[in-house]
Amino acid sequence: MTNRDRIVTRIARELKDGDYVNLGIGVPTLVANHIPPGVDITLHSENGMLGLGPYPTPDQVDPDLINAGKETITELPGTSYVSSAESFAMVRGGHMDATILGSLEVAENGDMANWIIPGKMVKGMGGAMDLVSGTRRVIVLMDHCARDGSPKFRSRCSLPLTGLNVVDMLITDLAAFKRTNRQGPFHLMQLAPDVSLDYLRSKSEAHFTS
Repeated sequence: MTNRDRIVTRIARELKDGDYVNLGIGVPTLVANHIPPGVDITLHSENGMLGLGPYPTPDQVDPDLINAGKETITELPGTSYVSSAESFAMVRGGHMDATILGSLEVAENGDMANWIIPGKMVKGMGGAMDLVSGTRRVIVLMDHCARDGSPKFRSRCSLPLTGLNVVDMLITDLAAFKRTNRQGPFHLMQLAPDVSLDYLRSKSEAHFTS
């Protein structure tokens, strides 16, 4: 199992039957392929689709059915279509049980930064700020370290913030962390195979309990 598969499989275990869930673009969309048997969730897309199905096989591709990342998807019985404004109203109104997002950095107090690296061109911040402020549980997946080896789980975020004190759970290629409430610290839940606690601490700038 690759690191990516291990991360998305671990996150899928956190979803509960009946949850309404928004999956961020990129790797978070893979979580939909790892939902445990017997768990029925409803996937939400910011571009106006509620009840996303799995990725299509080649003969199922419909160019009119896309998610917020512009990937082709399928619909399920009962799928609903609304305007983008109504879709964001669901998020801002607190109707999403969970959102799963990637991030560039997460701080020990739950701050996260995922929308821009200064000096690099971006097309816009997307819906991440609405999602982290309006959703009941914010789950972040990311690599534990950047390409240069520097920690992405930090004491304070160095990049422009997406949200303040919003992250409830963090899963990286090295470990899984969770906060029981947004006033407390992150607690180490699980280490990845062949990762020691000493190694994890050496790769983390953030403080966490174990």
